[in-house]
Amino acid sequence: MGTFCSVIRFENLQELKRLCHWGPIIALGVIAICSTMAMIDSVLWYWPLHTTGGSVNFIMLINWTVMILYNYFNAMFVGPGFVPLGWKPENSQDSMYLQYCKVCQAYKAPRSHHCRKCNRCVMKMDHHCPWINNCCGYQNHASFTLFLLLAPLGCIHAAFIFVMTMYTQLYNRLSFGWNTVKIDMSAARRDPLPIFPFGLAAFAATLFALGLALGTTIAVGMLFFIQMKIILRNKTSIESWIEEKAKDRIQYYQLDEVFVFPYDMGSRWKNFKQVFTWSGVPEGDGLEWPIREGCHQYSLTIEQLKQKADKRVRSVRYKVIEDYSGSCCPLNKGIKTFFTSPCTEEPRIRLQKGEFVLATRGLRYWLYGDKILDDSIIEGVSRVRGWFPRNCVEKCPCDTETESAPEGEKKNR
Repeated sequence: MGTFCSVIRFENLQELKRLCHWGPIIALGVIAICSTMAMIDSVLWYWPLHTTGGSVNFIMLINWTVMILYNYFNAMFVGPGFVPLGWKPENSQDSMYLQYCKVCQAYKAPRSHHCRKCNRCVMKMDHHCPWINNCCGYQNHASFTLFLLLAPLGCIHAAFIFVMTMYTQLYNRLSFGWNTVKIDMSAARRDPLPIFPFGLAAFAATLFALGLALGTTIAVGMLFFIQMKIILRNKTSIESWIEEKAKDRIQYYQLDEVFVFPYDMGSRWKNFKQVFTWSGVPEGDGLEWPIREGCHQYSLTIEQLKQKADKRVRSVRYKVIEDYSGSCCPLNKGIKTFFTSPCTEEPRIRLQKGEFVLATRGLRYWLYGDKILDDSIIEGVSRVRGWFPRNCVEKCPCDTETESAPEGEKKNR
């Protein structure tokens, strides 16, 4: 019994550590500021205890906050669901269609991907979100999307309260507080008088909260529309990228084939129900998925294997000619390199003069690839990969591949 309790406490402690990250700290800070200021300002603007409208307004405001926090913590602590360690398909012959993860010592189930941050293979991985400090995937996709919907709606309500509070308070101040302005504005005055003074500090705090609310509405609202767009097609962000790369691969080699995404049920409502259910528990087990007619159970994983082989063929070998410390935005590598640093949480790799790297994709001033250790890359063993400045390396003259190979993949990011 004691061992069981200690395991529970350890797991809870590990989950609570998710809060100790810049993403949740900023996200919860914005929620706290907007919610607190909206409640204070709603008391100033529309007294909740004297009118039905004021009561409804205040209850709705509390309701937004509760639902936003519920879905936020649900997305964070429930998590996406991970492929069981050591997992393999029931039919051993199906393993030929799957990639093997040496970190998890398991095959990657269909629609799963290995997350470097979580260090596990995530079921139906969409992306690793720094704002919840967790992956968005099979189990928490619905909660994450609901959070993206509720946060802008709550912020719109809060922004309306902020605007009305500043308007009515300044209106009353002009009418009844400043002797220099003599205008009859008795309609804007309410009884009873505000129990909180609305001074310069309160005005500045309300204005700051209004900026946060409007910024959150725009930024999070755009993310919601992006998520809904792929959900209605029964895809994830990664799968949309894989589909684009499939089209590029077929076009590049002028192949007589067509890639059909296997998980689109052909109906937006059916696709919608794959994520959102009345019980809150997604359909299926996260390992096997219904497919559209005419598709193979492993159509997507087969395409991934083709793209992986193609990436090896089109990769370019480079020799390091200048040391690189691995910093995110190096000042000593040029102004253009500094300002065009990849906007991603993917790692940078430290380079030393004389080393070799194998670049698989890149931008104009940056490349992404694997450091070659012992003159070869053994996948999953001592693998070091990430971004590095293009001006720190030069193409090996012995390679026959063209410089454009990694550049051509930048549109797929």
